[in-house]
Parts: sequence; C-alpha cells; structure tokens
Amino acid sequence: MNLTERVCLGEHCVVTELRDYRIVDGSLDQWVGEWLAGIAPLRRALGFTIERAWTIEAESRFVWLLSYPGDWEAFEAADRAYYQSPRRTSLDPNPARLIEDQVISRLAEVELP
Repeated sequence: MNLTERVCLGEHCVVTELRDYRIVDGSLDQWVGEWLAGIAPLRRALGFTIERAWTIEAESRFVWLLSYPGDWEAFEAADRAYYQSPRRTSLDPNPARLIEDQVISRLAEVELP
C-alpha cells in the first residue's frame, strides 16, 4: 500500500488537514457566518487553500479540509503566522469561542490504481 502525506503535481506539493469542530449547540449558523466572514478569507490571504467545508447539523459539527503548499513544516509555520497575524488576533468576537471540541487530523493520501 502506498500512502503519502503530501500530494505533488509536478513541482507543486500540498499537505492537507481534516478539521472537525463540534460547535456549541445552537451556534452552528453563527459559526458558519463568522468563519465565512473572518477565518476563510484570512486563511486564503495567507496562502492556505480551503478544499471543502461541510456542516453536520444534527451533530452541530463543522468539518473542513485545509491545505497548504509544501510539507508539514511549511504548514506549521504558516499556521503559526495565521494565529499571530494582527487580522486574526483582532477578530472580535473571536470565532473560537464557539468551538466546543475539535479534532485535527493530518491526511495521508491513498494512491488509487
């Protein structure tokens, strides 16, 4: 079995995280609105790609795929820069207040035949 932590197309390599958030009950719509207005545009401005995002309304969950070019070291450096950026620290109210629990997983692609 061939598993790879990053996807490379020519010279361009990308790593991807699966982010699964349990949002405070009754706040899923509010979370999505704040995520769309503040988090998603800033992530994109800092070089991240948001592959897809979903809600699981019955479980008050928000699930999304976040990618960054390069390897995990590059991702981690960019993630730190994101959290330390003045635009992120100035988000008011802080959307993270609506996250009750989260699971962040690094994905390893399975190459299909």
